[in-house]
Amino acid sequence: MDLLQVNGNQVITANGQPIYLRGVCIGGWMNMEEFINGYPGSEHGVRASLAKKFGAETARFFFDRMLDYFFAEDDVIYLKSLGCTVVRLPLNYRHFETDTKPFEYLESGFARLDQALGWCEKHGVHVILDMHAVPGWQNTDWHSDNSTRHTFFWQQAHYQDRFVALWEEFARRYKGRAVIAGYNVMNEPVTNAPYGRFSNQYEPDWDAINRVYRRVTTAIRAIDPDHIIFLEGDYFSSQFDGFEPPFAPNLVYSSHNYTTGGFGPGPYPGLIRGEEWNYQKQEQVFLNHSGTRFTRKYNVPLWVGEFGAAYNGPAQEIPDRLRALDDQLAIFNKHGAHWTMWTYKDIHVMGWVQLAPESPYVQAIRHILEAKRDLSTDFWMGWIAPTPAKEKVFELAELIEKTLEDETIDSKANRHFLAQAALSGYTAALMQPLYARSFEGMSQTQLDQILQSFAFRQCRPHSGLIDVIRKHLAA
Repeated sequence: MDLLQVNGNQVITANGQPIYLRGVCIGGWMNMEEFINGYPGSEHGVRASLAKKFGAETARFFFDRMLDYFFAEDDVIYLKSLGCTVVRLPLNYRHFETDTKPFEYLESGFARLDQALGWCEKHGVHVILDMHAVPGWQNTDWHSDNSTRHTFFWQQAHYQDRFVALWEEFARRYKGRAVIAGYNVMNEPVTNAPYGRFSNQYEPDWDAINRVYRRVTTAIRAIDPDHIIFLEGDYFSSQFDGFEPPFAPNLVYSSHNYTTGGFGPGPYPGLIRGEEWNYQKQEQVFLNHSGTRFTRKYNVPLWVGEFGAAYNGPAQEIPDRLRALDDQLAIFNKHGAHWTMWTYKDIHVMGWVQLAPESPYVQAIRHILEAKRDLSTDFWMGWIAPTPAKEKVFELAELIEKTLEDETIDSKANRHFLAQAALSGYTAALMQPLYARSFEGMSQTQLDQILQSFAFRQCRPHSGLIDVIRKHLAA
């Protein structure tokens, strides 16, 4: 495979030919997430609950088997058959380093990653390594394995030192490895989100992110001068206006472009949440995105690292979500953007491939999935009608505002963050021992059989979604 490089606003092969990086993110694998893998709350919390219930050895067996089946060579073969040129692999630092022994690296994590790189190399699919969860948490949300809403990374030098050192270790191991398209050094940074900041009026700390990005890029390039480095915008990869101009060769900038049209609820094209959504609206949103404007200003490549649509809203609206995605992909291709969609495999939300509803794993945790829905522990699913649990949280938010009589409180943010703390944090943590008890009394052989539900051969491609994707991968 060719070691890819940047030339102007293009990514090119060794012979100078442009290549479009288009494919999917493998969320839920080396960085697990509640809606993808089916458990409640944070990954580190649910791992601890299983270890407490069954012991460290059985818990390790359980999650190792889940990951073994979740992403295997069969999955790479399938993605290649669709026309993918790249997969983005989200990584949790905990696979490579422990908090009790910082700066000491775990061969088990690198062995799993190396195996996946071998499959991708064999079948000609490039890989972007994405540090999705960094030491100290770079953002406030579940997808950085964060259950606290704290972001210590931006305030404490210790975590930044570990982050840079871990990337130096990746650079040492993967220098010259052509299957790797490059290093996506940090997913969805949120630089200015201390615990007490309950507002949607966000102001990035541009000095902090520019300093960290320059430092980690310099450290990587001192070891590995050739691989592309992918840099994401602040505030969940949405804001770029305060970035310094591109400061090194072989930089690609990455935006995340989730839009209302892909989630609803409501018709597409049509009126959704008070706005008319159609192709023209989607193109306007894309062209006005801070990341699009930044990359055009400086003539560097744009990679839309995440976007997608959700299919667990009203069943009759699934065709609307597919039409919205169809338009969004057409716009990305029209304007020459690279892209990786979120996400490849999950339990009936966004995945290209879905676990079968009758599979042993889904059946074993059905009570958990129902409780998660009823209690809105996957709180971010704003396209789902509020449950009684979320309505009660909203009532508490209203009571707080009335009692405090503080006009500066952002009511929308107050409801959002209170729901996050109460439902995604506290309530989901309460449910983790219940998730563990779903597998009580099972032998390792039985656990293995249940976790085979994640294997590609037992999953179901989302046929309508795959039709849309295949069309745009072939474009």
